[in-house]
Amino acid sequence: MRKSEARELLKQARTAWEAEDWLRSAELHEQVLAHFPDEEPSAVWWYDAALAHKFLRNWQKAYELGREAAARSPRGEGDPAYWNLGIAATIQRDWATARDAWAGFGFELPEGEGAIEGRFGNACVRLDTGGQREVVWVERLCPTRGRVVNVPVTGGRRYGEIVVHDGVPNGERIVDGTTYPVFDELLLFESSDLPTLEVTVAAGEPGDLEALIGLFVEHGYGAEPASAVRMLCACCSEGSHQQERTVQAGAQQVALAAPEKDARRLLERWAGEAVIGRSWSGLKAVG
Repeated sequence: MRKSEARELLKQARTAWEAEDWLRSAELHEQVLAHFPDEEPSAVWWYDAALAHKFLRNWQKAYELGREAAARSPRGEGDPAYWNLGIAATIQRDWATARDAWAGFGFELPEGEGAIEGRFGNACVRLDTGGQREVVWVERLCPTRGRVVNVPVTGGRRYGEIVVHDGVPNGERIVDGTTYPVFDELLLFESSDLPTLEVTVAAGEPGDLEALIGLFVEHGYGAEPASAVRMLCACCSEGSHQQERTVQAGAQQVALAAPEKDARRLLERWAGEAVIGRSWSGLKAVG
């Protein structure tokens, strides 16, 4: 292939990219790279080809091309080639490559081998399952994995599952003056064994409901009162949203994440800790 032909293919690849024809753009980049893998601008071509496959959710190709892009990119300078490789390698469960990619980006990681189990702070992730969208809170285990710490209201999703999220925020939540990014989910990485239950509780004071939530969390489970759930349109969800957790007294539905036997035991304990004002009924499995 002559360089003039390569330039024409790259021009076509850019046109396809602007039209969001990711597969065509990736194929054209790969045709050029087969002949010119190490030209001065080739790191960008490898990156674009890998990114196109990321958009296509073709993680094997994103991983293979991403390794080539990262090999030609500077380390420790926040180069996005390492971030995309970190995502793809994580999904492929190639932990050695994922660790090297995050280090290449500039992250300090906990020592060890295998899956990264660090403390990267809290964030929000927008779950997407068959068109249903729900923003949940996660504890970030690494730059791209987070453990869900809400009880999702979306069917089929569970407290404690681990998701892989994108690297570019798509919205933010502000709580008590602190801003948290909202990332889009890329895939469900590990499911959770904890079933989702629903119960009607009566709480005399907001503090009674807070005590119920704390009791379940203390035992590694989840509790999500209906009064704490906010419905937002897509535009608001992807923007900046001031969020306050308001827990109300009175009777309401509470979603629980726990084995039914343990849920009954904890509900009984919670109700028995107050002489009046606390009761529950109608515990049932919903997911």
